[in-house]
Amino acid sequence: MTNIILEACVETFQQAATAEANGASRIELCDRLDLGGLTPPMELTGRLLRTLRIPIMAMVRPRGGDFVFSKEEFEGMKTEIDKLKDLGCRGVVIGLLTPEGRIDIKRTRSLVELARPLQVTFHKAFDECADLSLALADLKETGVDRLLTSGGMKTAQEAVLVLNRLIEEAGEMIQLIVAGKVTHENINVLSRQIPLACEFHGKKIVRGI
Repeated sequence: MTNIILEACVETFQQAATAEANGASRIELCDRLDLGGLTPPMELTGRLLRTLRIPIMAMVRPRGGDFVFSKEEFEGMKTEIDKLKDLGCRGVVIGLLTPEGRIDIKRTRSLVELARPLQVTFHKAFDECADLSLALADLKETGVDRLLTSGGMKTAQEAVLVLNRLIEEAGEMIQLIVAGKVTHENINVLSRQIPLACEFHGKKIVRGI
């Protein structure tokens, strides 16, 4: 487990504090995890940034449902990224697709450029794409730093072969974060099955949350 990054997905102050206390390396902060995660309240984000020592990546997503956003929603995402930059977040988590179900390269690149110098993760919207290798090639054109994925499956365990392949295809351009029911109970097994993975993500990635 040496050098493994454990990213805890949380939506409350207490969950975040507990995750840090119990060994999380990084926080992905969201609102409404029942909808797959939305932009967290700025007040909560600011409070956690003043309290925690570990990095916080904030979700930027205006609503639940699909990942094809209107012009107004896209402009709102820009505004939220600016606010998160001002608060001092380490990074943001985004995901935009075209109506055809491919990575929205142009809009994603635009948000990446706006977010700099923050780190940018592309979330599991990626797993909605029909051809994951093509989607990964598209992502390489956007400048994102990380990709959160369960390899198109419900769980990382089901997608071990796909995740190993995607990590090799990503090379040094994009860091994959393994997701999909990753918990403190199965992380050791998964880290052996996906030996090139060094970042893992889950709601129960450490004990107590």
